[in-house]
Amino acid sequence: MARKFLYVIAGLIVLVIVGKLAYGILQPQLMRIAMVPREAFSDLQPLPADAYDKQAMWIARPDILKDNPALWTPQGVKDAPVPEKAAVFFIHPTSYITTFSNAHWNAPIGEKEADATARRFVTGQASAFNAAGNIWAPRYRQANFGAFLTDGPEGDKALAVAYRDVAQAFAAFLKANPAGPLILAGHSQGSRHLLQLLREQVAGKPVEKRIAAVYAVGWPISVEADLPALGLPACARAAQAHCIVSWQSYAEPADPSAVIETFGKKTGYTGKPRKGTHMLCTNPITGAFNGAAPASANRGTLDSRDAGKPPRLLSGIVPARCDTSGVLMIGEPVDMGPFTLPGNNYHVYDYSLFWANVRNDARQRLAAFLKS
Repeated sequence: MARKFLYVIAGLIVLVIVGKLAYGILQPQLMRIAMVPREAFSDLQPLPADAYDKQAMWIARPDILKDNPALWTPQGVKDAPVPEKAAVFFIHPTSYITTFSNAHWNAPIGEKEADATARRFVTGQASAFNAAGNIWAPRYRQANFGAFLTDGPEGDKALAVAYRDVAQAFAAFLKANPAGPLILAGHSQGSRHLLQLLREQVAGKPVEKRIAAVYAVGWPISVEADLPALGLPACARAAQAHCIVSWQSYAEPADPSAVIETFGKKTGYTGKPRKGTHMLCTNPITGAFNGAAPASANRGTLDSRDAGKPPRLLSGIVPARCDTSGVLMIGEPVDMGPFTLPGNNYHVYDYSLFWANVRNDARQRLAAFLKS
């Protein structure tokens, strides 16, 4: 009887292992089935020409004094004033995530759940820049998360609609801020749109000279196939102005193969293939290109695990090392909450892991820009 029981237990263990292997193999297919919109893509009409003149089209901008998520700071954070504040244009990441529903390829403006999630992203990400500048964060008809899971043309079409809104918001932002330093920042889908903005609306144009720094976080950038077309170099060191910062966070053991594979399939902004090129990795602790830094140098990770309490800063718990693969390694997995992605991908927490360092980094780059 005991032996039969052990056989049953062994059989169950094998089933669990096989199940996990099958899930690992089928996970991309399952995600596509669950999350790619089923409706036919239908192009959306452009927004009215004056859409972004209206306060309601912005999650954050300086004249929103009540319930402005970009003005939030963790308890105890105090900053010395900067000589001159920058105007900060922040593009939030994907917050329109649907499963098994009559989802659209692009989020309608004002979609309740997507808007609430976008506000949380602005609170936890854009707020890192509020010591260095006044933050403008537009609402836009972002592409559904499922747009990134399909090889069909609908995904690119949805992203094109989203970018059109972002470009229109950026034009309104520049109109409202005709002079002075600028910081451009984004995350994930927001960084994708930001890079396109750099190529099409900034590089080689007068506004390029006003850019104190660019934070294109959570989206791969090819050093050889993208950067030469973006108008600005990679940031090589801390306190360097007029340059681009980027990283993608993984705990170890990391499996960034999905990102690397997708990265290699695409053509860069220069028109050259990205395959075989290097991904830009800025160490957010040191502010330098590549390199490593110990956890003790991390000024503060934003801990938002307790939904019943305000987020708090915890210093000295997360290191950072740019890997030869081009992604940023943060050492052993750290409990940041439930949104760690397969492969130990800490994409959702790219800013949170280094919130206080990003805050200091932006102030330093702005100071360097003002002195130049």
